[in-house]
Amino acid sequence: MGLTVVGLGPGGGADLTGRARAALEQCDLIVGYTTYLSLLEGQFPQAERFKTGMRREVERCRAAVEAAVSGREVALVCSGDAGVYGMAGLAFEVAREFPPVDIEVVPGITAACGGAAVLGAPLTHDFAVISLSDLMTPWEKIEKRLAAATQADFVLCLYNPASKSRPDYLRRACAILLREKEADTVCGYVRNIGRPGEEGHTCTLAELGSVEADMFTTVFVGNSQTVLLNGKMVTPRGYLQRGE
Repeated sequence: MGLTVVGLGPGGGADLTGRARAALEQCDLIVGYTTYLSLLEGQFPQAERFKTGMRREVERCRAAVEAAVSGREVALVCSGDAGVYGMAGLAFEVAREFPPVDIEVVPGITAACGGAAVLGAPLTHDFAVISLSDLMTPWEKIEKRLAAATQADFVLCLYNPASKSRPDYLRRACAILLREKEADTVCGYVRNIGRPGEEGHTCTLAELGSVEADMFTTVFVGNSQTVLLNGKMVTPRGYLQRGE
């Protein structure tokens, strides 16, 4: 018996990996955020559910680890990939409070990959993923990371670009990026990746600051080589440019 931390992918189950599905079929308890468990409605009927609301991540992890220690086969689920802004790290931290328990991490498709596929191929070269949420990271540190990644000419994937309490964070981020990047830099954003209402759009960096983003939006900022090809956002790796 043990604990498996499972990434469900960015949507409503279409991007669930084979390993993730197998882990969910073998467990007898699924623990997760209310919204994520709703994505599994009607699936894996053998498993009991334990759910909590937002900002109760520690409670969920403790419940999952405690159940695993007691001998149950537990799946702790989160959206995207469990190790990318997910529950995997917290599960290992919380597990230190309990007797030893086996923890397996099952990877999933994170929003960076899911959103990139909608827009085209913006992540074909080096890129950095940065969350604009200052809930656990001070904004001053986020600013430094944005500036450093921009100076290095990374493609950027921005998670949590805005919320009701942070309506202007994407605009503030764009102001930082425009210190080093051209205003016509190719950008894109995707809402509701893999879910009903999915939509992807491209724009320039100058236009990106006025986009009405939310927590279900993932933003992509191109590097100096990123272009639009037939309406798709593409960052060349350099195969054609090397002359072969």
